[in-house]
Amino acid sequence: MSGQQHRSADTTSDTTSDTTPATDAAAHDTVHLANGLSCSVPTGSPLAKLLKSQRTWEGPDAKARLKILRAAKSIAIVGASPNPARSSYFVGTYLQQSSDYRVYFVNPNAKTILGETAYPSLASLPEVPDIVDVFRRAGDIPAVIDEVLAIGAPTVWVQLGIWNQAAAEYGESQGLTVVMDRCIKIEHARFHGGLHLLGFDTGQITARKTIR
Repeated sequence: MSGQQHRSADTTSDTTSDTTPATDAAAHDTVHLANGLSCSVPTGSPLAKLLKSQRTWEGPDAKARLKILRAAKSIAIVGASPNPARSSYFVGTYLQQSSDYRVYFVNPNAKTILGETAYPSLASLPEVPDIVDVFRRAGDIPAVIDEVLAIGAPTVWVQLGIWNQAAAEYGESQGLTVVMDRCIKIEHARFHGGLHLLGFDTGQITARKTIR
């Protein structure tokens, strides 16, 4: 598989031996992954079936994601946590300190997060956010999409490690822009030449560098 390694949940399935000669191209399928990469696997292997069943939806490409981030003025983080050890706290900190977005935190069990009011629901926000960034379990995504549709927000951004293909397809069928299994902090930082997840300087991304 070329490019960066895909999520372990999708690539550590049963390893099977390929009894079909490698020269028989018809016995292999090219599976397109959610991150824009592709790989060739034996047609009848469990891995091929798993990848096809879970990773046929692709979502916006890099240029489209950059456009989303540049156009947005406000972001609401659903599932935001006041716990500094949680990834939503880290992402919220980055967005507050390294972007010009108006950042809102949605958590019915918290009063404040990162010095800001924590709202109990999307409907209680003082404005309709341009992006709803979601830190919830995969099974919760359909309900969040319904909330997003109810308030009229245009984009749902589901964080890295969270995947619900049916929910993504449903959201798109209702007119939403859906980004899934991507960290908004990482995407913003790499598009703007900032820091990657661990905080090291990655350098400015230019038009010469291919991004997916």
